[in-house]
Amino acid sequence: MNADADHEDPSRDLSTWTIERLRSFAEEAPGRQLEAVRVVATGHAYRAGQPREARQQWAKLSLQANQRLYGDSLWDRARATQQNFMLRMWVIDHLGLDDEDQDWSPETLAADTVTALALTSAEARALADHWRDLAVEQIGELRHKNLTAHLDRLVDRLQPSPVRDQLLVWAETRRHLP
Repeated sequence: MNADADHEDPSRDLSTWTIERLRSFAEEAPGRQLEAVRVVATGHAYRAGQPREARQQWAKLSLQANQRLYGDSLWDRARATQQNFMLRMWVIDHLGLDDEDQDWSPETLAADTVTALALTSAEARALADHWRDLAVEQIGELRHKNLTAHLDRLVDRLQPSPVRDQLLVWAETRRHLP
């Protein structure tokens, strides 16, 4: 079967699949197909009018596909982490908290964010001040701008704590990163 025929095959339109079928497919799917699973699952999670629990299940499938998708490079890990954080923040904002699932906890997302940041805010700011002179690998370290894109929405949901204080500093630092 040629690629065009496969593209026209309705059974290959992942957006029409049930969550169970897509979840099963995702367990073995390689690269591009896994990215397609992530995109379709995210789209279902965003779909208004569906029950909250169903949307959370779709979001969870997207997170699982995203986790399996990334490679070992700094860029791949940063992409996966940023997509993870943004989807989790979206679920918290639009579907609310869930005491049963820590992925939808602002406190857990805050702790995961701090853990993902390899630099201190002062180190990132110092690198940002002369980023055009840096080697590509060092510029890659400034991916922290993407890893902190959700902070403006997250910090208001956090109880006063050292983690919240650290993320407030990062929210300000983020404005200075390229």
